[in-house]
Amino acid sequence: MLFLLCPLAVADTRLTAVLEQAERLEQLQTLIIAQRGEILAERGYRGHRTTTPSNIKSASKSVISALVGIAIDKGVIESVEQPIAELLPADLPSKPDPRLQQVTVGNLLSMQAGLGSTSGRNYGAWVASRNWVRAALARPFEADPGTAMIYSTGSSHLLSASLTRRTGKSTLQLARQWLAPLDGFTISAWTRDPQGIYLGGNEMAMTPRSLLAFGELYRRAGLTASGERLLSQDWIEASWTPRTRSRYTGHGYGYGWFITELSGAAVRYGWGYGGQMVYVVPGLEMTVVMTSNTQQPSSGAMGHRDALHRLLGEIIGALHEPSSAAGTRP
Repeated sequence: MLFLLCPLAVADTRLTAVLEQAERLEQLQTLIIAQRGEILAERGYRGHRTTTPSNIKSASKSVISALVGIAIDKGVIESVEQPIAELLPADLPSKPDPRLQQVTVGNLLSMQAGLGSTSGRNYGAWVASRNWVRAALARPFEADPGTAMIYSTGSSHLLSASLTRRTGKSTLQLARQWLAPLDGFTISAWTRDPQGIYLGGNEMAMTPRSLLAFGELYRRAGLTASGERLLSQDWIEASWTPRTRSRYTGHGYGYGWFITELSGAAVRYGWGYGGQMVYVVPGLEMTVVMTSNTQQPSSGAMGHRDALHRLLGEIIGALHEPSSAAGTRP
């Protein structure tokens, strides 16, 4: 669907109404709306600020995906087809399931490793283990590699461990080095496992503005605001290509990103528990960040996530109006 820009006065009025409505979402803490690199609205609700770090939870899986993409471009990892057994040979079980040799980097990125999940009800036991990497590799297979989507933070953690093993540097060091030219991007804090490996895909702290800077990197097709390339456009396209579908959301999933459509616009998003969201709407040149209370009851997490999706749909509707006119662009 094509879109026309709303007249400025109309857009301002609509957006003001949406921002007032957003404040009624009790779990929502911050909201930033940017279009074409310009921040249109920035709000902190109930005393929260967009310059204060918060735990982005599983939205950090999108950051891990970016680091893997850079690692492939640099030759640190061969490709998405490289078997994880080649990258972590010392951590394999003593009597591994033969299918473990088939699990690739791409399978881990798309949550199609086939290994039993370390998330949800299994998360506590996993992080209580002495070695998170070996515990993730020792999970029993619930599907063949490359088939069903089994959401698991352990899969992302294996990628973090692979980056560390291959470079001799921590994943945090790599993020600070490889993403250093990205103005405004900072990881403030990050949990490590008992062996010192930074947790791939959870417990990463950054400010909402930092998360916006990361989303903008993808919105600009891998370029910084000054034009320096950090990510290949091919990697972003590969990450935004649906490879499976989440049974929890019904949305497509690529390499660390969910893929859907809201209010007639194609949307790609990173999602963290409780409502930590980075949305990129490529066709509208828009990036939106929302952070929320991470301590809400699990029973209400999905309802709040759906409310945030609706909020994004309202933001899209406030700034644009659909048009069937051929060749019309925002």
